[in-house]
Amino acid sequence: MIRLPEKFIQRMSQTLSGDLEDFLASYDKPPVRGVRANLLKTSPEELKSLLTYKIERSRILEEGFVLNESADGIGNDPYHIAGLFYIQEPSAMAPIAVAEINPGMKVLDLCAAPGGKSGGIAARMHGEGLLVANEIVPSRAKILGFTLERLGVTNAAVTCAHPDALCEALPEYFDRVIVDAPCSGEGMFRKDETAIAEWSEEHVISCAQRQRAILKSAYKALRPGGKLIYSTCTFSREENEENVNWLASEFPDMEIELTERLYPHTCQGEGHFAARLKKAGDDPMPQPDMKLMPCREKDYFGFIEHTFAQPPKGRAYMLKDGRVLLIDGELPAGLSAVRLLSAGVYAGDMLKGRFAPAHSLFMAAHGGKYRNTIDLTTDDLRLDAFLRGNTIGISGGLKGYMPLCVGGFPVGFGKAVEGTLKNHIPKGLRRV
Repeated sequence: MIRLPEKFIQRMSQTLSGDLEDFLASYDKPPVRGVRANLLKTSPEELKSLLTYKIERSRILEEGFVLNESADGIGNDPYHIAGLFYIQEPSAMAPIAVAEINPGMKVLDLCAAPGGKSGGIAARMHGEGLLVANEIVPSRAKILGFTLERLGVTNAAVTCAHPDALCEALPEYFDRVIVDAPCSGEGMFRKDETAIAEWSEEHVISCAQRQRAILKSAYKALRPGGKLIYSTCTFSREENEENVNWLASEFPDMEIELTERLYPHTCQGEGHFAARLKKAGDDPMPQPDMKLMPCREKDYFGFIEHTFAQPPKGRAYMLKDGRVLLIDGELPAGLSAVRLLSAGVYAGDMLKGRFAPAHSLFMAAHGGKYRNTIDLTTDDLRLDAFLRGNTIGISGGLKGYMPLCVGGFPVGFGKAVEGTLKNHIPKGLRRV
């Protein structure tokens, strides 16, 4: 059994009373892993038919699955690389389940890295509306961007900002604000010894105070009639119910709609806390649109015509640094006040009048149809070679940029020249 801090056991005995023995016994069992079908690219039924791992449907989230085997190396599975699923601990899917996300909403994920919950929220938005996914730590914000790129999200803006600065810039704008808060990580104990080593009662109190500051910021960005989803992967009352009650007391127009606790002995997972609160009222505060410069470069439109039989959704805009973005809808002007890392689909770059397409364009669920694709089976040796960054042999009749697919799903792209496909998968995303 994992050696748990004695103070933690004492605190849990007060919280669980009669369930303590079952709770402690759960630490004799291995941690639970899961995957979530990415609804932007597949259905739960299709994903189950494609994967060779032993999985069963989750009781926490409709599109979630529990892994019933170790599944080492699943991150290198071609369907994972193609963005058909996200590896996620099952109880961590609970905030997605309680958020009541619908297409067309404006959603803020305030503490979004590494992107699991943002990806799940975006999947339920089906490319409609706006998701602002924020992470204050630059290195983690970069990972967040890569996650949403692989999952094919087309309607997200990724920001790297202090929560208060972002919420001040977009007051009363969002239909949903998600706060999956940094916490003391008690729900990580079965899978992370570091979380045990770092745990202390003082750390719990420090986390609770930090969470209140984030919640206070989140309130500013939530529109009247909107809902705030608060979650942690910890069990302490200070970080969970006491913070939710504090928020409702601090802002009397906030009504607690539900609170939910998941424990490793009562659910298919490591444990989580989720709450949903609704803000009284109805009308959001309007935001002017961000001013963007439309792309008018002939080489870009020539590339689109040559590569796509049906062009991707969205209008092309060009940034001062030469990046071309596809944005389907509008962006609020308030995003100009914070560090905006990406928005919509990064299509590529204009380089001295020449358009160079980006990996993200071929991974995006943008609705476009390609003129040519190369489709390989999972056991084709060329697939592994391509994922490792190598040039592969193809039909000599193909020419130009096109995606390489597995089962019809792009895993990257290359340029066909005289019977070979030159690899354009970014070096940091290649198999090792």
